[in-house]
Amino acid sequence: MAIVDNTRLMVLETLLEVEKKNIFVKEALHKLLFQKQFLSKQERSFITRMVEGITEYQVKLDYVIDCFSNKKVNKCKPLIRVVLRMGAYQILFMDSIPDEAACDECVKLTKKKGFHNLSGFVNGVLRNIVRNKESIHYPKKEDNLLLYYSVTYSMPIWIVEKMIAWYGEKQTEQMLKASVQPAKLTVRINTNKTTKEECIKKIQEKDIVVEEAKYIDNALYLDHINYVKRVPGFKEGDFFVQDESSMLLFGASGIDPTKETTYKILDLCAAPGGKCTQFGQELGDKAQIEARDVSDKKVALIRENVERLGIDNIVTKVWDALVFDPDKEEWADIVIADLPCSGLGIIGKKNDIKYHVGENQLRDLANLQRTILANASRYVKPGGILLFSTCTINPEENIENAKWFLEHFDFEPDRLGFGIPKMLQEAVNQEYMLQLLPGVHDCDGFFIAKFRKK
Repeated sequence: MAIVDNTRLMVLETLLEVEKKNIFVKEALHKLLFQKQFLSKQERSFITRMVEGITEYQVKLDYVIDCFSNKKVNKCKPLIRVVLRMGAYQILFMDSIPDEAACDECVKLTKKKGFHNLSGFVNGVLRNIVRNKESIHYPKKEDNLLLYYSVTYSMPIWIVEKMIAWYGEKQTEQMLKASVQPAKLTVRINTNKTTKEECIKKIQEKDIVVEEAKYIDNALYLDHINYVKRVPGFKEGDFFVQDESSMLLFGASGIDPTKETTYKILDLCAAPGGKCTQFGQELGDKAQIEARDVSDKKVALIRENVERLGIDNIVTKVWDALVFDPDKEEWADIVIADLPCSGLGIIGKKNDIKYHVGENQLRDLANLQRTILANASRYVKPGGILLFSTCTINPEENIENAKWFLEHFDFEPDRLGFGIPKMLQEAVNQEYMLQLLPGVHDCDGFFIAKFRKK
């Protein structure tokens, strides 16, 4: 029992760190699991499921707690709030844990952290949930649509309202359902080091489920993974973790790798390196690529991945994309501007984005993108291509900024290339824009626009 107590204590401390420091769950989890490498696979799995699950279902958990508590959860002390969420999550979502044990361990945690006077409150709320969990009055669709979607899919109500305004009720529900489904891990095969057949065979030897991807030939879906860096072939650079949606950028560019043409490519916000390494992999000695990002840490990550994949046509540089670099004026045949955004297209994989972005930030992010796009326009040669992309579904950051760009700069829309599969053609807008939606399409939410300099 002591081991279980210890893992629950780690869960509590990790969630408290997330709440107090306002950091992302994956960052806090990575730090914990790196420090506690002695933990068994079962313990690591328990901690990960608890931390990620409580974060994913926070809105729903808070609704349930508020149904049975005389003090609203957002008015509780941070530690008590987290302990109540831990208890509620185990009671509602973890059948393998007896309700009695869930309550008792949360009471012990409360006392262990010095809140003896509130242990009775924690015990009372959680046992009340246990007694009534089969008859909880969840919101009904016909009574309050926004609240129903918010609680059912654990999404902040303002995001639900925005999604319905953008895409209507049917597509919103598809996206919300996708946000709480287990996210598949997608990898791009490094064909410079291996073949699809060899890569699949090597990975399957470790009882990992492998499925061929839907949209990209050299991509795979992996399941039953504990730690991606331990997947056979990772260290050797056989593959790169990247969603199919962002892999479409290369095909969208219209580049034909078989032609004897050399390209200068500038990737402005390149970390962790998915797009620049894909272009480098596909083009080989036909490309001269410079990959940039804003900090030493991000550029070190790009460099690490470039070296692991064995790609030798990429140089890296620390540079803030908000600052114009006169040395690169009209230098590039292709500029990749995969820009900072609200991330609303990848909530299914990074489920705490929905708590880190606020409604007021959407306009700020759209304005930030415009500053970077203005700089990006100056790096493109006459006749060259600018690829603008984001991982959000917010039209203000996507289609509206694409139209704004064409109105203000000497560019014209350019038809998306051969790499957009027929099954995604319905997502193409005016031939030069692509908006993918999670749940509607079998990938992350992602946006691509392609412009050519006059």
